[in-house]
Amino acid sequence: MAARLVIEGGGPLRGEVPVSAAKNAGLPALCAALLTSEPVVLDNVPALADVATTRALLERLGGEMRMVRLRRSGLGGIDLAV
Repeated sequence: MAARLVIEGGGPLRGEVPVSAAKNAGLPALCAALLTSEPVVLDNVPALADVATTRALLERLGGEMRMVRLRRSGLGGIDLAV
């Protein structure tokens, strides 16, 4: 069952949402980052071929990304500034 949030009120949303590294979460987050003109930092994105392919595609379309850090412990992942 998918989670659903119902937000009531007139104020803008701000804050952070912790999400663990998951293969299927990184790709939509990369694409969603293109919907804002603000800088976006994605922490702990899995270092997988799918992520590298999506990153290359988005860069060819004009997106600007840089790797901030490559994690060395545990399963880890990469941190991207989009």
